[in-house]
Amino acid sequence: MGLATGDDAAVWRIGRGRALVLTADFITPVVDDARTWGRIAATNSVSDVYAMGGRPLLALNLVAWNFEELSNELLSEVLAGGEDTAQAGGFVVGGGHTVDDPEPKYGMAVVGEVSPSRMLTNSQLRPGNALVLTKPLGTGVVSTAIKRGAARDEVVDRAIREMTRSNEAAAAAAMRHGATAATDVTGFGLLGHGLRMAQESSVDLEIPVGQVPVIEGARELAALGMVPGGTSRNLDWVSPHLDTGDVSDLAVTILADAQTSGGLLLGMVSHDAALAAVTELRLSGHEAAVMGQVTEGSGQIRLLN
Repeated sequence: MGLATGDDAAVWRIGRGRALVLTADFITPVVDDARTWGRIAATNSVSDVYAMGGRPLLALNLVAWNFEELSNELLSEVLAGGEDTAQAGGFVVGGGHTVDDPEPKYGMAVVGEVSPSRMLTNSQLRPGNALVLTKPLGTGVVSTAIKRGAARDEVVDRAIREMTRSNEAAAAAAMRHGATAATDVTGFGLLGHGLRMAQESSVDLEIPVGQVPVIEGARELAALGMVPGGTSRNLDWVSPHLDTGDVSDLAVTILADAQTSGGLLLGMVSHDAALAAVTELRLSGHEAAVMGQVTEGSGQIRLLN
């Protein structure tokens, strides 16, 4: 697995029944607390391994740091947040690399393992599949509101809870209940990542917008203009392949919201399989939902009220 389908990670077969999953990601600060940012960035980085159906083994820190203005103690807090995520996920942080940069950035390069016969990809959606989203949308909107000092504490807490929630359980539930395809929803938003899945699978997606979970308070912030620039770019890219019908502009904006450490978008073999996965995830605290279906087509998305 390489660049051809724009999947979440590279995969390299190393022997019978074994393959390595390799990915890298880093982000600028999205919250004020350094350790929490570290946890979010690490959770975001390792998510690509789970999206491929794999398990992480080893990570290396990737750090850009403004040493003139920011202390080493603050950097230690960021790295401690990454270590928190690694310990919770059962993988090892084996070092990393740091450069001097005016704008701080943090993330990880991650190596995982997957069985090639059980690997999830973004190109295996099939007509009749049910779509599942394992986390609510809105982290991009809330992060923008944090930067502008406009987010209420309870909304920030909800967003942090989702951004630090590992996709490990979501991937496990997907595999147990019959996932055919998966991707994680990050910077290109639900519409961007969903469109790429549709195009690579040569199918269409049908999404009733009322069934898509959204962080409570995010819609109100979006209505106030707390929308990241990446969301607008996402809309520009997907618009030629998007039928919005009579869905409101605000609802479409939320679906294109540029996520940080979002959930998995899953194609499940049937509606019953999707319900089983969602039921399991809700019992563990995930705000997962069945939110659409896959139909015959050629890479389009239809939104329904």
